[in-house]
Amino acid sequence: MKLDDLITRFSSTTENQEKAIFSTLFIAGNQLQTLFDNHIPAVSLKQFMLLSIVRQSKDALTFTQLGNLLGCSRQNIKKLADVLMKKGFITIRQSPNDTRAMCICPTEKVNDFFQKDFFKYQEELKYLFEVYTEEEIETLFVLLSKLYAGIENLEKKSSSEERES
Repeated sequence: MKLDDLITRFSSTTENQEKAIFSTLFIAGNQLQTLFDNHIPAVSLKQFMLLSIVRQSKDALTFTQLGNLLGCSRQNIKKLADVLMKKGFITIRQSPNDTRAMCICPTEKVNDFFQKDFFKYQEELKYLFEVYTEEEIETLFVLLSKLYAGIENLEKKSSSEERES
């Protein structure tokens, strides 16, 4: 079956379109991860996302805070952080706000990576969005931002069902 066939098959009803959107998010994520992992051998896409957030943050963030931002568990952040620390990209320190929590702090190697190594891939990333007009990019941005509200609804429903059982 070809992708065009699937698109046609799932375009008939809103329910089918919802299923197709959900599937597309999963498949596109896998494809982007594979492309990224093959192009940037220094770090995986998940490691890159963690470094991006750590680098952009004004304050040192805890494993729990980073997990909430990246949509994964504190334990997953710890695994990613351990690898990145061994590679020299970050240090792990006790949180200044909570002595029980650990924070991730970027090293100078992170800035070097983003200025030198990642710059090459960032140029290639433009190809991902060149098929869109500026208006379509704005619409996609708004809709993907709104997707977070839908995810919150799903999380609330799941939490309330867990409390009831």
